[in-house]
Amino acid sequence: MQEYDVVIIGAGHNGLVCAAYLLKAGYSVLLLEKRSVPGGAATTEEALPEEAPGFKFNLCAIDHEFIHLGPVVEELELHKYGLEYLFCDPVVFCPHPDGKYFLGHRSVEKTCAEIERYSPRDAKRYAEFAEHWQRVIGAMIPMFNAPPKSLIDIVGNYDIKKIQDLFSVLGSPNKTLDLIRTMLNSAEDVVNEWFDSEFIKAPLARLASELGAPPSMKTLGVGMIMMAMRHNPGMARPKGGTGALVKALLNLVTSLGGKVLTDQQVKQVMVDNGRAVGVQTINGEEYRATKGVISNIDAKRLFLHLMNSSDVDAADPDLRDRLDRRIVNNNETILKIDLAMSEPLRFEHHNHRDEYLIGSVLIADSVKQVEKAHSDPSQGIIPDDDPSMYVVQPTMLDPSMAPDGQHTLWIEYFAPYKIAGLEGTGQYGTGWTDELKNKVADRCIDKLAEYAPNVKNATIARRVESPAELGARLGAFNGNYYHIDMSLDQMIFVPTLARNR
Repeated sequence: MQEYDVVIIGAGHNGLVCAAYLLKAGYSVLLLEKRSVPGGAATTEEALPEEAPGFKFNLCAIDHEFIHLGPVVEELELHKYGLEYLFCDPVVFCPHPDGKYFLGHRSVEKTCAEIERYSPRDAKRYAEFAEHWQRVIGAMIPMFNAPPKSLIDIVGNYDIKKIQDLFSVLGSPNKTLDLIRTMLNSAEDVVNEWFDSEFIKAPLARLASELGAPPSMKTLGVGMIMMAMRHNPGMARPKGGTGALVKALLNLVTSLGGKVLTDQQVKQVMVDNGRAVGVQTINGEEYRATKGVISNIDAKRLFLHLMNSSDVDAADPDLRDRLDRRIVNNNETILKIDLAMSEPLRFEHHNHRDEYLIGSVLIADSVKQVEKAHSDPSQGIIPDDDPSMYVVQPTMLDPSMAPDGQHTLWIEYFAPYKIAGLEGTGQYGTGWTDELKNKVADRCIDKLAEYAPNVKNATIARRVESPAELGARLGAFNGNYYHIDMSLDQMIFVPTLARNR
């Protein structure tokens, strides 16, 4: 039996970051990863080795923004371990059915100039909108970078600039109430309050809904930061793909003496006298932890699936019930499509420029279309009559991810984890089958071809991963790659496990 100070369940990027800090503090650390490759949702893999050798695909995460709100990259000096970030500019392109388009640059001024071609009023409002949400982000950063519920740490993270941001959004009773009102509002409410034109409202609503809920959902007003962050700190991708972040973290962890074992799925957390003392894998191996066990997987799987109920009840008799009932999963996840292509997309009806493809491409025709794309999955319905999608051509920013002159395409399409009426059938009892996932993927490509007609002829090979397959690969409970729905109530008001108690 092997013994370490800390055993970490899962070697995703969060677990690796945690391990790096522990190792730098002098602890011995073991990470156990169920897949044959570490990285969790942050891997880059040659997923079509026979049909498209040399094409590297990000199999889940792709655009990095939140990581730049914190000190992790700088504190861990990840550039010394091979990490190089490439910043996108432009950051988003969204073609509209009437020939207009939203082109967002990293620069707010350039973005306003693009909007002004169609709506001077919305351009002026966008400048005010971006400034407001930048101040909100500045006020929120100290809360992101402090332990939960630790007022001393939160206060200590405010410098003069962030204090100014805080007072600019909370400086008077009216401002405070207005911010609370905005946060309690929906993304749809917010965009309707600020803007007139559908060509700008639809992509902003689509980005806000990346948090995993329809734009009409109250408390999703905070989703407006998803566009604001693309201006500052900016949207970036590791050179070589998202997996390059994992590779740098692995280089750091192993250089500090940390150990990562793959193909080691944890079966149970071992508890002795009320303390987690180690884990047992499905292969029967046991690994002891003298200081503690840390989970890189979601709380539901940890406490409801990997621990004896008697051990959990002994620690807190209400915990299992609260986890089961309070942590909500609205059945929304993604169907993932990857294409190997002979040439990049061309948006022939929108005065195509290659720069459109550097950031993310949003197929969001209207707020109503985005609403359906996110509300249908919660009812177990596949919203494929008029698909809305998040599309990226990574090789326009980073040609190293495909053979010379060729390209990859990354498509995220929101879909239900369990299909209404088909529960108990298909893959993992979700109703998904190979035939169905490819039928839905065909519909997505048909929709994309309305804007970029060359997508079909340029496709060399295709990989489609159903929500059920993605959930199984990531080990994501009910396919939820965020662990829990990212609504305001669950991001802020879930004190049950705060401070890692």
